[in-house]
Amino acid sequence: MKVAIDAGHGPDTPGKRCPDDSMREFQFNSVVARYVRDGLSGYIGVETIFTHADDGSRDVPLKERTDKANAWKADVLVSIHANAMGEGWNDAQGIETFVYTTRPAEAVKLAEAIQQYLVMGTGRKNRGVKAENFHMLRETHMTAILAECGFMTNREEAELLKSDAYRRNCANAIVAGIVKVYGLSKKTQTPAPEPENSGKFKDVPDGHYAKGATERLAAKGIMNGMADDFFGFGKPITREDAAVIVDRAVTYLEQKISQN
Repeated sequence: MKVAIDAGHGPDTPGKRCPDDSMREFQFNSVVARYVRDGLSGYIGVETIFTHADDGSRDVPLKERTDKANAWKADVLVSIHANAMGEGWNDAQGIETFVYTTRPAEAVKLAEAIQQYLVMGTGRKNRGVKAENFHMLRETHMTAILAECGFMTNREEAELLKSDAYRRNCANAIVAGIVKVYGLSKKTQTPAPEPENSGKFKDVPDGHYAKGATERLAAKGIMNGMADDFFGFGKPITREDAAVIVDRAVTYLEQKISQN
């Protein structure tokens, strides 16, 4: 399994940065690319290659990138990006993953898996899987996808894109998508068993002290999950989220009291 990892753009590519130049896109892309490489190294039979200059010494042209992946006969190419909208700060936000305009079946399958894991892992808005005539998708001879992991022009997401924890979450999601689609096996002979997690939310392990609480709150409509079967186990909440939850709880209690 040969995976070409592409950290989109380069350190000096014009415009590919936050409006205040507090982060350039390559600073995010290159770090996530390394984490993806490290994550895939734990799986049997996987080889990886970078199409960009990992040391940031130059902006590698797009044609050189695709030529390198094609010559290496990669099975998959993943191009990693941070998104942008316009020139200044704005409210555009979320995760989106792209395939070529012909929507190759295997590319769509991989894009959907990576998109799902990115949204689950980051908790950001799901902008869906889309098709575009991007060079990295058009000129490659292998299954290719392009992941946009958040907006540099959104103040909240820009801060996330700068954080190591968010970068690791994005890398882990990309690795998880590849592992799922291609059925990769870990190098360890006896992998640790996945925790059992029956019930409404599949990410809350059985036996966890909060298991019952998550089920009861969801049943009462006080605290819902991030998806139908995904609670967002271990994810933080904002003050506005807390306000909504408390308001729902108070409303529920008031209704119960009025009924009695």
